[in-house]
Amino acid sequence: MKATLPKPQIVTRNGKPVSVIISIQDYEELLERVEDTNDVTCLKRVRSKPLHYRPLEDYLAERKHK
Repeated sequence: MKATLPKPQIVTRNGKPVSVIISIQDYEELLERVEDTNDVTCLKRVRSKPLHYRPLEDYLAERKHK
């Protein structure tokens, strides 16, 4: 049986919420979701641009001159 995680604790300053204390598991899950969202956003941006290919030899020649 899975243990019940404690509820997040909200820290207030002058009566206003300023931070939250959560379990490390919840924190890691949030980070993973943010990273996944960023990956999807980046992928959508890349896929919206037309692709331009060039021969490897052209790239290597250009790189050699830099």
